[in-house]
Amino acid sequence: MPHTAAATFRERIESFEDERLSPLAARSYPALRERPEEDSDHRTPFQRDRDRIVHSKAFRRLKHKTQVFISPEGDHYRTRLTHTLEACGIARNVARALGLNEDLTEAIGLGHDLGHPPFGHIGEAVLDERLHDRYGLRFRHNEHSLRVVERIESLNLTEQVRDGILHHTGDEQAATLEGRIVHVVDRIAYINHDIDDAIRAGVLRFDDLPRDEIELLGDSGSARIETLVRDLLARSEAEEDIVQGDEVGGAMLSLRTFMFDRVYLAPDAQRERPRIERMLRALFDYYAEHLPPPAVEGSSDPERVVDYLAGMTDRFAVRTFADLSLPEGF
Repeated sequence: MPHTAAATFRERIESFEDERLSPLAARSYPALRERPEEDSDHRTPFQRDRDRIVHSKAFRRLKHKTQVFISPEGDHYRTRLTHTLEACGIARNVARALGLNEDLTEAIGLGHDLGHPPFGHIGEAVLDERLHDRYGLRFRHNEHSLRVVERIESLNLTEQVRDGILHHTGDEQAATLEGRIVHVVDRIAYINHDIDDAIRAGVLRFDDLPRDEIELLGDSGSARIETLVRDLLARSEAEEDIVQGDEVGGAMLSLRTFMFDRVYLAPDAQRERPRIERMLRALFDYYAEHLPPPAVEGSSDPERVVDYLAGMTDRFAVRTFADLSLPEGF
């Protein structure tokens, strides 16, 4: 279809997608929203979702949430926000190379960690533990990310974006290939970026990394990401799905296990962990007894506690704990 003033934006996008995108790609129209809306005359539904996520309060708070290291000394460590942006860039590259929908991939990538609590893996583990002990429930950050966009921020995102956010981790696959890209790329990004930060922090030395995996994937973060992306593209194109090769994908999973053992959960690498755990447990128990205002009308008691704590930044959690712990007048 020629680009003329008479052609509507939607018609031009649909024509472009029919001509340029893979038959397996998600199409931008029609917009599948819980509450129907009129289409924008200059943005696709997935572009609108992306903008709503970026302008949300939950997205802005990611800049003050830990990725791995707590209050690191230095300006170059990742935060939850920079991880999100780095993962999103890799995911868009994969989507473009495979002829899939970049706008959908970007929206899922930007929204996937909105529900992550403060203090990274430690925060998620403590919330899950206390929620289970007190209420018999579980905390999963992907499920809370979906609650953030659906209920707390009420962004009215498309069905495909919400599905991708929910399934960016866990055993169930996303309904779209774009969502499956984010699932794999999230790991590609955080494993390699976290290795970089761990070496910078002195928690790991390069020689500590498993040699077979490093020889296969590459000596640097950028080299490993390049190897992993090339493998993902080749295997996915051949299988018409988002898949990794057994050798390269297995090496990545081995590195992930190594990072959990040596960095994410290791006492020597997480020297602040006991103090953070005590603080978060104390905050959970306090707000379970003194319920915060509901973020969503009609929320249950555990939802009120989790919504409040998971929404905290690292520094707000520390400040709140200090305010509750210190006698008045100090």
